[in-house]
Amino acid sequence: MRPIGIFDSGIGGLTVARAIARRLPHEQLIYFGDTAHLPYGDKSADAIRYYALKIVKYLLEQQCKMIVIACNSASTAAYGVLLEFFKEQALFVNVVDPLVEAAAAEPFGKLGLIATKATVNSGVYEQQLYRLRPDLPLHTLATPLLAPMIEEGFVEGKISTAILENYLNDPRLQGIDGLLLACTHYPLIRPQIEAFYQGRVKVLDSTDVVARVVEKQLIQHNLLAAQLSAPHRFYVSDYTPSFEAATRLFYGESVQLDYLPIW
Repeated sequence: MRPIGIFDSGIGGLTVARAIARRLPHEQLIYFGDTAHLPYGDKSADAIRYYALKIVKYLLEQQCKMIVIACNSASTAAYGVLLEFFKEQALFVNVVDPLVEAAAAEPFGKLGLIATKATVNSGVYEQQLYRLRPDLPLHTLATPLLAPMIEEGFVEGKISTAILENYLNDPRLQGIDGLLLACTHYPLIRPQIEAFYQGRVKVLDSTDVVARVVEKQLIQHNLLAAQLSAPHRFYVSDYTPSFEAATRLFYGESVQLDYLPIW
């Protein structure tokens, strides 16, 4: 009956939280968005690891049985360190491995990926995909304007269309038949991306695949909750009314967003 802890650099990880809540309605979620330090995509790996360690320590103090790293930048920079420190205290799920495994199972011939600078520069997707599909080339493109664009609510219209088309027309993404959205913000613009490709490219994101992995791990460890024990809790490390408004966009419904100054 213990909760599942979920964290991200901001509120983009609410797309993952929403998928988990829909798949596992009996699980209580505690979500922490580190809005004081967003975006992680422009931070150093050392800084991201520091933030992640502090957040996970707090979530474990709340008796979380599982930690979901709902952030690609944190998954790439901090997952190994978190396991090293805390693997005996909770289960851990990142957003990279489930997405790579889903992509490797598809009959792609040329795969593209868009993400933050931190995720692209880490090379973790290339490494993980090569382990499963050494025959599948991966072409990555950093798209740093997308996350702040989405945070500000520009998910459709002339502004988002112009920025998306500029990125998706990049030569590195030409000729692909699959595209990975390697940022938890990007599911909100998936319809626009799919409309751009008009069925020529299959688009994958991490939301549903992560929710399936969460369910699988809980079943394997006999940790599924029988009923919802307490309301979900949503925290941010820096509060503004714009974050409150954006949570409805990312989570799909209104939530009570509480300020939690853990720094």
